[in-house]
Amino acid sequence: MTDTPHIVDSHCHLDFPDFADELPDVVQRALDAGVSRMVTICTRLKNEPQVRAIAETYAPVFYAAGTHPMSAAEEPMATVDQLIALSQHPKFVGIGETGLDYHYTAESAQIQKDSLRVHITAARETGLPLIVHARAADDDMARILSEEHRKGAFSCVMHCFSSSAELGRAALDLGFYLSMSGITTFPKSGDLRDIFASAPVDRILVETDAPYLAPLPHRGKRNEPAFSAHTARRAAETFGMDYADFAAQTTANFDRLFRKAAL
Repeated sequence: MTDTPHIVDSHCHLDFPDFADELPDVVQRALDAGVSRMVTICTRLKNEPQVRAIAETYAPVFYAAGTHPMSAAEEPMATVDQLIALSQHPKFVGIGETGLDYHYTAESAQIQKDSLRVHITAARETGLPLIVHARAADDDMARILSEEHRKGAFSCVMHCFSSSAELGRAALDLGFYLSMSGITTFPKSGDLRDIFASAPVDRILVETDAPYLAPLPHRGKRNEPAFSAHTARRAAETFGMDYADFAAQTTANFDRLFRKAAL
């Protein structure tokens, strides 16, 4: 429908096997749901050519690339020059995802920290936003982001934010953005919704993290970009906003942060 408010899925993984042989339909369903743009994320740099090809094939799809923290110990350490070279592509719009995950991969904490700092340097030098994954590493994450920001400003989104109010505040104080995923639609996520509700709405993005974390009413199923509309509708309620106004606000936020993907 032409009157469907436009939103953006700021973080998905369209190269994952979950979408094999179905990408044209997945992208079309997203457009039908009002999802006018999608950022597909490469989590291992060796897969960057495949992710780039998806962005080149579908006009509404942009991409970012980095080394996911859970893969940091298994992959060659990214270099700043490597990331800068990738950033020259017209549809490459962000650095990452990178970050820290001590829930599953605490044993590689030092490698993750080193990798994160490489990605931060690349974000600073390219002017592209850093895309951060943070799990069970709040103190180190806040410290590193603050230390690095003092060395020189960079922009950043805390993707699929589900950490503490303290880390959320630390990120916001640095001028960063928080992204709402399907987790925020779950009945037991009231505390998380409260964290978002206390944040400035001009610093909020929406995402799926597809194929993971499908929002209600699709919880437990494969997620896809079209479902970001469900997350956005619930998020509008969190902020006490009309859906069309929330959609317009988060789209403007996306355009401000992901300038290369702005309309």
